Amino acid sequence: MAYYRAVGEIPGKRHTQLRNPEGSLLREELMGEEGFSSDSSLLYHRGVPSALVASEVWDLPDQTRTPNHPLKPRHLRLHSLPAADGGADAVEGRRLVLGNSDVRISYVVTGTGPSAYYRNATGDECVFVESGAGTVETVFGMVPFRAGDYVLLPRATTHRWVPAEPCRLYAIEGNSHVSPPRRYLSRFGQLLEHAPYCERDLHGPGEPLLVDGEDVEVLVKHRGAGPGGVVGTRMTYAGHPFDVVGWDGCLYPYTLNVEDYMPITGKIHQPPPVHQVFEGRGFVVCNFLPRKVDYHPLAIPVPYYHSNVDSDEVMFYVAGDYEARKGSGIGLGSISLHPGGFAHGPQPAAIEASLGAEQFDETAVMVDTFAPLELGEGGLAAEDASYAWSWAGRGG
Repeated sequence: MAYYRAVGEIPGKRHTQLRNPEGSLLREELMGEEGFSSDSSLLYHRGVPSALVASEVWDLPDQTRTPNHPLKPRHLRLHSLPAADGGADAVEGRRLVLGNSDVRISYVVTGTGPSAYYRNATGDECVFVESGAGTVETVFGMVPFRAGDYVLLPRATTHRWVPAEPCRLYAIEGNSHVSPPRRYLSRFGQLLEHAPYCERDLHGPGEPLLVDGEDVEVLVKHRGAGPGGVVGTRMTYAGHPFDVVGWDGCLYPYTLNVEDYMPITGKIHQPPPVHQVFEGRGFVVCNFLPRKVDYHPLAIPVPYYHSNVDSDEVMFYVAGDYEARKGSGIGLGSISLHPGGFAHGPQPAAIEASLGAEQFDETAVMVDTFAPLELGEGGLAAEDASYAWSWAGRGG
């Protein structure tokens, strides 16, 4: 999605010659969405980006899903998932928590070693950095990340994660593109004045990342007949994929930090769409952040009971103290899954306790999906089985 940028060396006109100082012709690659009828970028390679020398099966992390049946709300304690000794690979160590045909939500606690080179050819990735810092090396250049960042990686972007310290990553993988909500964009794609963030808050690569190498393996997740409709392939290239001397266009990876998102508040309680930050096909991403709350003299700051009849709601609790779920067992690192067909809301005692509050100190990432979510192996392994009965005072 983002606005136009140019990085490194590019010729004066598209689809014209660009040569290196030795006179060799650089290879132009057009990377574009929706049949080259939407956002795209032009990349200029020193080598041949199609120079494949081997292709083998890559066995993906477990992608099996279990239906939420019989229907009930779920509480998943992600911090209870055991971390691998030394931390896991940021790609191959992901554990599937929830998923459907539109989106997969995974979780991984990394070490400090670089991940495998990776390309997700099923859709864009929106990875929330719960904790830690480092860089994502990409074919477009290097993107630094820190705690609180959303890292947006367009479909089929070759990249690898290089943590500077152990990281907790919450990966939202679409089967589509992920972009800012359309209502925040002008008809030409500029973020509008009423949007809670703007182009100044989006941070993409600043310069090319040139790496030499031979017989470089890239893990590719792509559409196929495997569990969840995805399969994996190990592709080996004759040269290193990070051989791009320059590029320009509107398609590239970037970060947005929650500190740069300006919450929208009101005199009475605002509905969840005001907290939206991104959207994909069949799902939206929202964030609930520290903010001043409703200022009507009779306002009830915590959410009302609500039944989002078209959606499953997933809330990932990141920091602070989430007022509405006090007493339910929810804590930092928790996920709540409130499925369509179930009316949910605050713990009964939280309503009175919130009266008179002037601000909330809470950080949470919400994903609403328009198709039912199923539980992955990571979600099942982290479940608090008593949560469904917590509103009746019998769990938590």
